[in-house]
Amino acid sequence: MINCTEGHIVLTDFEGFNVESTLDCGQMFRFNKLSDNKFEVFSADKHADITIYGNVIDISTEDTDYFYRYFDLDTDYLAVKNRLSQKSPFLKEVCDYGYGIRILNQDLSEMIFSFIISANNNIKRIKGIVERISEALGTKTKYGYAFPTAQQMAQGSVELFAKLGAGYRASYLYETAQRLVDGTIVAQLPNCSTQDARKLLLSLKGIGPKVADCILLFGMHRNDVCPVDTWIKKVYHNHFETGLKDNRIADYFVNLFGQDSGICQQFLFYFERKYRQND
Repeated sequence: MINCTEGHIVLTDFEGFNVESTLDCGQMFRFNKLSDNKFEVFSADKHADITIYGNVIDISTEDTDYFYRYFDLDTDYLAVKNRLSQKSPFLKEVCDYGYGIRILNQDLSEMIFSFIISANNNIKRIKGIVERISEALGTKTKYGYAFPTAQQMAQGSVELFAKLGAGYRASYLYETAQRLVDGTIVAQLPNCSTQDARKLLLSLKGIGPKVADCILLFGMHRNDVCPVDTWIKKVYHNHFETGLKDNRIADYFVNLFGQDSGICQQFLFYFERKYRQND
């Protein structure tokens, strides 16, 4: 059950939402775990506190409409889990483990810059770079610093981004900010087909196929993509090996999972990264 009131979204006995798994599965980088049952989330210039009381999840925010959509609360993830679980015993195990992860509806501009930073990087370091860039260029709010808009990012320099820890990605952030500063590309992308949106994203500095697919999935909610990183490659070679080269793995999974590809990618990623490491 979902009850929306002023300042709160309260989920009671709501299936298919594991807060910590959703926040910590590599699709977003601006959250803090405050205690075992309390988290805070930042998205663009928005903020939410999340508290878990037994079977109740209380999302406290001034932007209830934004975070209702952000957490994709209208999507039936049980139906997705059931469809995927029927494909093989392995996928049933993966879905049972990852069930509760939701694909977030995030700010597109923030996702473009964040996933440029993510290339050849680890989550802890990405979070640090994103936070420092927010503090340097973002607008201060009562909850902390907003992620910079494209216009604010365009005011940064290569030297500044490098100083904040972006390394070789500093020039990519600068050049992409100049491309995005007038808002045309960000406005155009949601109206493109997935194929055309990918081509446009690949025209931006610092964006290759994996980063483009991450932006499509986490910034545009295109579930017909499958970002392929080292974890997904491991899953493919360990459980789906069909002799394909790594650059064909994304197509293989999209052909296999169709419109469930994005959600399945997150289940597979989380399973390999978390569960297998604990074996």
